[in-house]
Amino acid sequence: MQDGKNLIIAIVLCLIVIVGWGYLAEHMGWTSKPAPVAQQNQNQQAPQPQQAQSAPVSTQASLPVFAPSAGRDLTVDTPLYEAVIYSGGGALRSFKLKKYQVGLVADSPLVNMVDPQTAQVAPLGLVINSQPSWSTGQWSMDTDEKGLSLSEDQRGTLRLIGEVDNLRVVRELTFNSSNYLISEKVRVTNQGEQARSVRVSYTAAADASNASGDRYDAMRIAWDNDGSLKEESSSSTLETTGVQAVGKIYWAGAMSTYFLTAVLPGDVNNVTVKGVMQQNVYRAAVEEQETLLGPGQEKELSVSYWVGPKVRSELQAVSPQLAKSVDLGFFHIIAKGLLWLLEFFQKYVHNWGLSIILLTVLIKAVFWPLTAKSYASMEKMKKLQPHMTELREKYKDNKEQMNKEVMSLYKTYGVNPASGCVPILIQMPVFFGLYQALLTSIELRHAPFIKYLPGTDMLWLADLSTKDPLYITPVIMGITMFLQQKMSPPATDPTQQKIMMFLPIIFTVLFLNFPSGLVLYWLVNNVLSIAQQQMMIRKFKAHAAAK
Repeated sequence: MQDGKNLIIAIVLCLIVIVGWGYLAEHMGWTSKPAPVAQQNQNQQAPQPQQAQSAPVSTQASLPVFAPSAGRDLTVDTPLYEAVIYSGGGALRSFKLKKYQVGLVADSPLVNMVDPQTAQVAPLGLVINSQPSWSTGQWSMDTDEKGLSLSEDQRGTLRLIGEVDNLRVVRELTFNSSNYLISEKVRVTNQGEQARSVRVSYTAAADASNASGDRYDAMRIAWDNDGSLKEESSSSTLETTGVQAVGKIYWAGAMSTYFLTAVLPGDVNNVTVKGVMQQNVYRAAVEEQETLLGPGQEKELSVSYWVGPKVRSELQAVSPQLAKSVDLGFFHIIAKGLLWLLEFFQKYVHNWGLSIILLTVLIKAVFWPLTAKSYASMEKMKKLQPHMTELREKYKDNKEQMNKEVMSLYKTYGVNPASGCVPILIQMPVFFGLYQALLTSIELRHAPFIKYLPGTDMLWLADLSTKDPLYITPVIMGITMFLQQKMSPPATDPTQQKIMMFLPIIFTVLFLNFPSGLVLYWLVNNVLSIAQQQMMIRKFKAHAAAK
């Protein structure tokens, strides 16, 4: 049996593979892309049109005369955003977030969820019986209002009336100044003398510029099917065949790591999602099941839209399923707890970098007893190194006998070679939970730690969600890892020694493009480990001298 170094190497290499494989496989073209069409419920038959008597409809005796008017821009101003909606159909022309900027400089423009390129595909527009209502319909407004100006905790509604495919359509869009949710009621009335099948789709869109474009912040089409988050980020798939899914759809839309434009249908059953990419714009359509309307009958539909940042607490307040758009990974329970602690520290220190340092110290303190046992085991292993070398030299041609003698040596001196690896195994879920939490938390976007390199005007750790532009922290992290390695007992196997020698270099290269918040965590953890190791070494020396 080999010593505990085998397990340590295996864990470290697994970490490298888990973190780096996705990027490498994507870069080399090794990963296979998912089937682009009908990804869920492929065997499910298309829902049949509902009969008029089973649909939530009412009969209208007569309809007022419809008088279309010229379309105009309507501004909705709230403390959180400024939206511009075109009255000729209700599609968004612009949606600027007042609390989020594109860049780090003070005069950087606000993040616009609907830039001019995205506006061309009419996000929040209705598609009725496959017809784009904003271009094929005629529209008017009840009043001459120019928009809404909402102060804190206010709501306001815009009411649009239109005719599309000989159907009367009324849209009531309600805006809330306290969040980024837009609620809507849609009433569709059959104006003809024959029964009509009616199918309504809601649209969402976002330009690729809403994401930085790297592997940590890629734009994609995403949806929740029966509580399960699904995503498609492959531009080649979305540009050619697109994606489609049918099922219990809680929401669907276009999103980056930090921002989301999504549709939340009122009736989540038998909903169809379609996603494509056109001219660098990611588009999603959420289609309700078909309904049969008799002459003069009306159906009311409800739908909501989220257009804004992916702040998990705010998303959770709207819908638990919508909060899943912040993907915290396999260790999501741990990640949620760590995020809560980060937010707790942030309330007092008002610096996310300091919050990460405090969290690292807390984690280190919690695992102190386990780490102390690990160091004690390492010290015992150091004393056995000469004996281990002798045994391996003596039985180099008889591995079976060598392993027996090594195990006998462990037993004689009361050493468990795997005990040093137990703290590492236990801390792995914590690391991966924190990795995902820091990677997906919008709170760290543009959050500075040390904004300028001391003594200069060069931006340094001004954004903890992106890499260190000067590569200072990953290099220091690699140095601390090397120092840790020097303080640990060397592996007796030459191959293991070579692998361990190159690990600091491998990790440094791997961390060069990591978000600086993650590098900061790992760096501080290494420094604390070195300090703890020094303390334990002094303790063992003092204990030995006392004997």
